[in-house]
Amino acid sequence: MSTKTQRFSELLAAPETVFAMEAHSGLSAKVVEEAGFPVVWASGLSISAALGLRDRNEASWTQVLEVLEYMSDATSIPILLDGDTGYGDFNNFRRLVRKLCARDVAAVCIEDKIFPKTNSFLDGDQMLTPVEEFCGKLRVGKDSQTDPDFRIIARTEALIAGRGMNEALDRAHADREAGADAILIHSRKSTADEVLRFAAAWEDSAPLVVVPTKYYATPTRAFRDAGISLVIWANHTLRASLAAMRETTREIARRESLVEVEGRVAGLDEVFALVGNDELAAAETRYLPQPKHGTRAIVLAATCGGQFEALTRDKPKCMLDVRGEPLLSRLRQSLGRAGVGAVTVVGGYRADAIDVPGIRKVANDAYETSGEAASLACALDDLDGHCIVSYGDILFRDYVLDLLQDAEGDVVIFTDTRERLNGRPPTPRTADWVVCARNGAPHSLGDPLDDTPIRVTGIARATPPDDACGEFIGLVKLSPAGAEAVRAELAAMQTDGTLENANLPDLFARLVAREVPVHAVQIAGHWLDVNDAFDLADARNFL
Repeated sequence: MSTKTQRFSELLAAPETVFAMEAHSGLSAKVVEEAGFPVVWASGLSISAALGLRDRNEASWTQVLEVLEYMSDATSIPILLDGDTGYGDFNNFRRLVRKLCARDVAAVCIEDKIFPKTNSFLDGDQMLTPVEEFCGKLRVGKDSQTDPDFRIIARTEALIAGRGMNEALDRAHADREAGADAILIHSRKSTADEVLRFAAAWEDSAPLVVVPTKYYATPTRAFRDAGISLVIWANHTLRASLAAMRETTREIARRESLVEVEGRVAGLDEVFALVGNDELAAAETRYLPQPKHGTRAIVLAATCGGQFEALTRDKPKCMLDVRGEPLLSRLRQSLGRAGVGAVTVVGGYRADAIDVPGIRKVANDAYETSGEAASLACALDDLDGHCIVSYGDILFRDYVLDLLQDAEGDVVIFTDTRERLNGRPPTPRTADWVVCARNGAPHSLGDPLDDTPIRVTGIARATPPDDACGEFIGLVKLSPAGAEAVRAELAAMQTDGTLENANLPDLFARLVAREVPVHAVQIAGHWLDVNDAFDLADARNFL
């Protein structure tokens, strides 16, 4: 297996053009790798800006090294550091090279300007260091590298400084003779004309690198045709994040609420996945003592999903792909992040195709003629202790399970009040409508600061939507006493012959009728169920 430095060396020498993407933190470096880029450009401008500093060597080289260490630990692809001018004279640069090799950074690019550097796109004098002095830095850098595959790229700013094409070429050739592994030719023009002229005159004397920040409209084909080895997209993750942060924070400040922005920002599950929470959970299971008792989940996934036609011909709805992973796998991950250990999945249609790690499968062989309550009864052995019961075709934000598990009550269901928040009764459609009361009085939304428990007084698809305060989303929490009450009710339904055709709302309606307390937790969105192809598209956007 090749090292990061070996991989970068191979990419730099490859006949095809390679693309590097800017990052400025461990998280943004993970995003770059996730997007499929083979190289991370650790931008000096972006690292400085992320620290709230100017791109004028205000961030010390040790501060940059600390950021790089997080970036290197977070990724498996090579990192090319924008090393400015080497952070001082030849002595500073040789120390930097040793430190970069120790941190598994694959390469560094240094520019031939005086220290402290001035950003190339700012007005004012762009002072170049003498050629002999810069070449000395390159030689000492090559002499100091502890990894033979480490690469040093010499960046000439002659065109930036207005010194002309001849000086740019002279400097580049001198840099190459001093040991530079590649040349970065920089330009602040809005077209790539002078860069392409340089490339033609350079005649492939060494790998050539460009940064099209100003001449971004140049077709990528032009770089390939010119034999450019590496193209750097130099600052766009920083600029994109700045635009998104401003939009989001201004919206929250204006509305004094998170409701409007929550669906437009990345979910916490995405953050947790990107930083490796699943790996930590697996490691905890392997290395830490595990509790003998904990919350378990039962997922009802017996239906075919007939609305999907060909998509569910050889698998059940719960195994439909949602951005590279089955819907059931997404649900299993959400449950795991909430601390749910054992997960039992009740399959039916094409149960053999349910293949998700970390679950126990049971089968409802009568899935074609029975409903959700009968599927739950198939998992009676696991309906014990603290339980979560969930439909197998839903997704939700992580905080939803946190709210559910924190809610008081032996039987607690989740209801969605979005349409009530919009000041209108629920739309008449097929849904499991829930009627609630608080302090004995009919309840819709009421005071959001009132933490008095909300009692369910009715739940059924036959409920008039005008009377409902929300829609049951298919997510339930049971305490040990609640699980026992549900077990008893399932047994009673088996005895009186109603179990086979009953759905979950029918089960909870029976509990309500017997005055078993059923409570509700209300949310406004941040979940969805997947019933047809349109919902499946929404699920992919939801993530």
